[in-house]
Amino acid sequence: METFNLERGTAPLLISLPHDGSHIPADLAKRLRPAARRAPDTDWHVAKLYEPLAKDLGASVIKPVVSRYMVDLNRPADGHALYPGRRETGLVPTVGFDGEPLYLDGQEPDAEEIGQRIETWWRPYHQALAAELERLKAQHGHVVLWDGHSIRSHVPMLFEGRLPDFNLGTADGASCGAQLQWNLTGVMEAQSRYDFVLNGRFKGGYITRHYGNPAHGIEAVQLELAQSQYMNEESFAWDTTKAPMVQGTIRQLLQKCLE
Repeated sequence: METFNLERGTAPLLISLPHDGSHIPADLAKRLRPAARRAPDTDWHVAKLYEPLAKDLGASVIKPVVSRYMVDLNRPADGHALYPGRRETGLVPTVGFDGEPLYLDGQEPDAEEIGQRIETWWRPYHQALAAELERLKAQHGHVVLWDGHSIRSHVPMLFEGRLPDFNLGTADGASCGAQLQWNLTGVMEAQSRYDFVLNGRFKGGYITRHYGNPAHGIEAVQLELAQSQYMNEESFAWDTTKAPMVQGTIRQLLQKCLE
């Protein structure tokens, strides 16, 4: 079974969708609580949002096959917390975003299994991501890594109230140059349909922080979208009215990455 899919483009832009996968292998599913088997914490439909744009812009796209419940590709392999002092789900989650246990009693993975998951699913994704960044950088002299995410607009375990529609993260300005950050915020300020925040609750996860190195020609940005703006958060259904409008704004952001 393939662990990820990579579509190589020609432009200096790589779109990573580390939580797009929703597949849960049968041997894992039988150990999960019934509610968790739906993989509710998936970044639903992000590939459907991004892939048409990537094709038009010539960008590369990498996405996993399995659910983040197998292993979270946006966490460091050593399990170090992204936001120390705050509650989060971790490298191999045992609780969901609702704070409830994912596993049946006594079925949580042990250290050996976690290590196997890292080697089987986490490491191949990151090896491919790093190699694609290097290929594009060698070709163009620079490259932008765009890490695409989405999440329910209300997740009390992670943040209070309603999440802004567009949440841009640049590791407080460390993962990309000032000009790109300025250009991206300019796109959001020029429109009135969506509210947004820069480096708010989501500043960028492991992928943004680890690979973003503007001094060496690699800029990285994370976008966390509120799912209410393009889908039904209860049924997970794609919203045919809202989604194209979100795609239009994402297109403008991606175009700024190529300027």
